[in-house]
Amino acid sequence: MQQVPVFQVVNGQLTGARQIVSPNYNQRPANADIQLIVIHNISLPPSQFGGGYIEQFFQNQLDWSVHPYFQSIEGMKVSTHLLILRTGEVLQFVNFSDRAWHAGRSCYLARKECNDYSIGIELEGSDDTDFEEIQYQVLADVVVTLQQAYPHIQQHVAGHSDIAVGRKTDPGPHFKWSRFRDLLVRQKAARHL
Repeated sequence: MQQVPVFQVVNGQLTGARQIVSPNYNQRPANADIQLIVIHNISLPPSQFGGGYIEQFFQNQLDWSVHPYFQSIEGMKVSTHLLILRTGEVLQFVNFSDRAWHAGRSCYLARKECNDYSIGIELEGSDDTDFEEIQYQVLADVVVTLQQAYPHIQQHVAGHSDIAVGRKTDPGPHFKWSRFRDLLVRQKAARHL
């Protein structure tokens, strides 16, 4: 079994994550506490993995001519705070203190505009493919780390489909919520939380 790194949040950055700056962010509204983690999936082209296209997309550097699908997302400006690759590597695109553009029109517990108060975590994957075990392990480790750094998000973890009902389907039917929650409990116990 692969060793999962232990992360920390320092000045809005996740130590242990590769830092890649996205221009697609802005400031959170004044007094907007981080209260939610949103889990997504992404693959470019859909259901194809690797190639670095996701990183290019979040940096506005994607060559739209490389694949026909890319033309359907041409000009979109999107980002996330974190991306967990299928290898388990974590990339950070936006500082947690800033507002990443990951959720779009959204609502959680009757509160709109989730980008204002959430952290977005993308998993390299798709609605029709199982995620890698290492992704669950790393996701659980990262979420516990974020819950330690931002106490308001203790119980607030949702899928993109939960906050954009009818508009989004990710993380999709292949994301095993029970496996993720089990690992989360184990991580908290290991850290004596």
